[in-house]
Amino acid sequence: MESRATIIAGGVSFMVGALAFVLVFSYLAANFSYPGILDGSAAEVLPRLRAGGESMRAVWALYAFLPLLLVPGAVGAKFACPSSRGRMSLAVVAASTGALAMCLGLMRWPSIHWVLADAYGQSAIEARASISAVFDGLNIYLGNYIGEFLGEICLSCFFLLTGLSMRGERRFPAWLGWGGTAFGLLFAVGAFRNFCSAVQTVADVNNYLLPLWMIVLGASMIWYARRA
Repeated sequence: MESRATIIAGGVSFMVGALAFVLVFSYLAANFSYPGILDGSAAEVLPRLRAGGESMRAVWALYAFLPLLLVPGAVGAKFACPSSRGRMSLAVVAASTGALAMCLGLMRWPSIHWVLADAYGQSAIEARASISAVFDGLNIYLGNYIGEFLGEICLSCFFLLTGLSMRGERRFPAWLGWGGTAFGLLFAVGAFRNFCSAVQTVADVNNYLLPLWMIVLGASMIWYARRA
């Protein structure tokens, strides 16, 4: 019974995280031209960030903590695949590392970038050049390399390992395991968009597939948890 409750809690975490991601992503897309604005300069981005006020900052703060829902979801997935303990232990580590990396990448917006935006609006032209350099450096390090590349590679490893493990569990249908394996590989390809522009289309598709697959995975864990 305890393992069943853990599996259900993990499935709920995936579904809540997916729905919250869609809501936050939609808000930022409508009010901040996200994610296209991520390629903008400090002169374009920082004034718009500050103009969003405390509501914009709160949304970014919420966005930064959403990846943490992957951790209980991964633990639930591990209990759902008892035949692959070693593989799923590695999957939990991958999901936890990816969640932390994504949190670090996103937290720059309501914290460091918020301070930079405030300083940018009060600084002379000479000082703005230095602020722009700090802004660009943080985007490359915390955004592109930590949050996006490391976070998404780890998350793709989790989906891949979970898909492979579910293929060995009788309680889950074969399509779920194959689907998780395929999505894990596709998500890994999209993670290289900052190094290879040719895969940008794959990354754009993944923005829609990620919440969809999290809902499918979470619902499947809840539904099939009743099976022995």
